[in-house]
Amino acid sequence: MLDELDLHGLTIDEAIPLVDTFLYKSSKAGLHRVWIIHGRGTGVLRQAVRRYLTHHPLVRVCSTADRNRGGIGATQVDLAN
Repeated sequence: MLDELDLHGLTIDEAIPLVDTFLYKSSKAGLHRVWIIHGRGTGVLRQAVRRYLTHHPLVRVCSTADRNRGGIGATQVDLAN
């Protein structure tokens, strides 16, 4: 899907540049809401992604995705565009 980025199996160092590129492409495409799929696991990747999103200039707000979009295994991102 164009509104999702799946980070399963990636390290933090691999994931963050992909998140950045995804956010810029999504904003340029005019999307207002996207989802980043990081999985449940230990929560380390989720925490790193959310910490990064919190300070990203294109992000208005981020939160745990609704159950039908992955729940704690995904982060919903509302873009500030």
